[in-house]
Amino acid sequence: PVAKGYNYVVNEDIRVSVRNFFSNLTTPARFANHLLQGEVRAAGTELARFLLNSTTGILGLFDTARDNWDIQKKNADLGQTLGKYGLGQGMYLVLPLLGPSSLREGAGFVGDGFLDPVSYISPSEAAWGIKGYRAENDVSLRIGQYEDLTGAAVDPYVAVRDFFVQYRDGVVKGKRRDDR
Repeated sequence: PVAKGYNYVVNEDIRVSVRNFFSNLTTPARFANHLLQGEVRAAGTELARFLLNSTTGILGLFDTARDNWDIQKKNADLGQTLGKYGLGQGMYLVLPLLGPSSLREGAGFVGDGFLDPVSYISPSEAAWGIKGYRAENDVSLRIGQYEDLTGAAVDPYVAVRDFFVQYRDGVVKGKRRDDR
């Protein structure tokens, strides 16, 4: 309901700019994970995107690297990195406020948090508030996807679990992009 209200009140262009800003801010995690995976070219792409979007994109509010130079974001996270090194997903989890995950992805989420500049904002309540706002903004841009996925499912829990597991396996194997 909060995301639907936010979606109604805030123009989509503004919500996209907010998503772009936070995506630019989390470049260090993507950069480090590409290096850990031995993907030097992808790490260089992330560095170039960061420099372009931080300057010509006005602190990342606009994705000028994509729009003007066709330099696409190369997502990578610690869950993916751990998977590339052979660590299995482990038990499937549904984390409060975060949604579907697994033991590997949960550990990756915690590890990536150390490279998220928002984590170092003091007081910690402010950091959690900013992270909550980021999550609500992202949800507002994806309203309806959950309903589309579970609408025809006999068991929505199983449908989401199977989608998540297959999707993340595809990301680890390099067959899918992860647009988180």
